[in-house]
Amino acid sequence: MPRPRRPQLLAALADDRDTHGPPLQAPKGFRITPRDPDFDLYDNVGRDADQIHAARYNLATRADLKRWARRDAQPFRAAHPLPDQPWPAPDLTPYLDSLAAAQAPAEIDAVTDHVLDAAEPALRALSDYLVAAARWKRENRHAAKGSPSNLLMTAASRALSVLALADEAGMNRLRATYDPAPTPATPTDLQQGTAASLPPSPPSPGTGPRR
Repeated sequence: MPRPRRPQLLAALADDRDTHGPPLQAPKGFRITPRDPDFDLYDNVGRDADQIHAARYNLATRADLKRWARRDAQPFRAAHPLPDQPWPAPDLTPYLDSLAAAQAPAEIDAVTDHVLDAAEPALRALSDYLVAAARWKRENRHAAKGSPSNLLMTAASRALSVLALADEAGMNRLRATYDPAPTPATPTDLQQGTAASLPPSPPSPGTGPRR
């Protein structure tokens, strides 16, 4: 898609006079396409990949969409105030100190279990909100893959999968310590075991006693 010409170009065409002819004119049919005044036109210089992509395909960037949404949601936010501060972050110092002091699998498992138990309420609350957002206006009914409702449901599930994956890691560590799988036999061990179970081979001909 060709990039729209700038107003400065038209001014240059109007002011640039050829000494041997009339003033230069803009190409026939040329016009500047009007743009939404709230839509930022991006150049490649000093811009990120999202802005360059937006300029190339005449799309809004993520920042554009968020800015427009904040503008349109101002009356709603005024009527329904929300906390401005993020949720308080937990103090991980005692957990990290204990982790550094751990020397055995049982010790690291004890620390990790304590962290997961402490984090579960916040992760479960986040998952519950994402499920509620996915069900907004019953959009979750027959939601197509990749739709906003489908993605929110996936995010809700993954918020809790953090706990499940961490627990699985702990179980694998403990099983390797307390209930390891049998060591598979090597080819040499198999050959030795087979040889031990066979009867002794008969003597070769000509080695028996002579009469």
